[in-house]
Amino acid sequence: MSKLSHAKLILRRHNERGYAEHGGWLKTHHTFSFADYYDHRFQHFGSLRVLNEDRVSPRNGFPTHRHRDAEIFSYILSGELTHRDSMIQPGKEGAQGKDYYRMKRGDVQFTTGGSGIAHSEQNEHPSKPVHFLQIWVLPWKASLKPQYHTLSFSEEAKRAAFVPIISPLAAGPEATAAQEEAAVPVIPGTIPIHADFMMGAGIIEPGSLFRWNVGGLGDGTVQSRRKRNVYVHLPASRAGGARVKLDGREDMVLEEGDGAFVEGVNVGDVISVESLGETEAEVIVLDSN
Repeated sequence: MSKLSHAKLILRRHNERGYAEHGGWLKTHHTFSFADYYDHRFQHFGSLRVLNEDRVSPRNGFPTHRHRDAEIFSYILSGELTHRDSMIQPGKEGAQGKDYYRMKRGDVQFTTGGSGIAHSEQNEHPSKPVHFLQIWVLPWKASLKPQYHTLSFSEEAKRAAFVPIISPLAAGPEATAAQEEAAVPVIPGTIPIHADFMMGAGIIEPGSLFRWNVGGLGDGTVQSRRKRNVYVHLPASRAGGARVKLDGREDMVLEEGDGAFVEGVNVGDVISVESLGETEAEVIVLDSN
């Protein structure tokens, strides 16, 4: 039975998203307008601006390019992705070599574009493709100092409940230089973001139900407490056959690649996600102002 009678839930089917293939090396689906795909109905959702589900073939990838004024992160579903950017130096956080970080399943790589940063993302594996989500969020302030973070999140934790992955920078929009450097998130163990935004991920076994607490646990995690915008995404899996139901609603069943806009929810509300399929469902929750 629905617990969110005050909320509006709208499905975004996988085959209705934008789609592009580039040179045989990239296959990408766009939830929001991006590159050559434009739909005036899908520009952003709260501060969530981009949700691309990308597959990059072996020995290919995105060459060095610049970003600014966007919070950009990659969530690896399978394969590996090598990140290189203009900020990585020997001995810095996450550096596996002089100028790269090779991500694998469970890793989340985060970049604050800020005043400008250059990076590349390459699948350097000789034979296996990489499948990942590329997500952009609009920051609460322009021209921030560029920086990056990379953290790993365990399969075991994600099989027990939704795991917070990203939460706001604790110091907020008026953070000092020292607070920016310290990069303390509101939720310990997460990646800090310059936005009123949270991300969570869970791996739900068939027959199980997870619950997402909108805006955290009501302890000041987020700034906007009313009329939040939560996007729930069910990525495609290697096994296939995952399905989930949202809020107990029979008309809110997501197949692989589908998503759902959940509008008008408040801090303290709970979104239930029940796994109905033949295989486990890896579910991503993007909780925005």
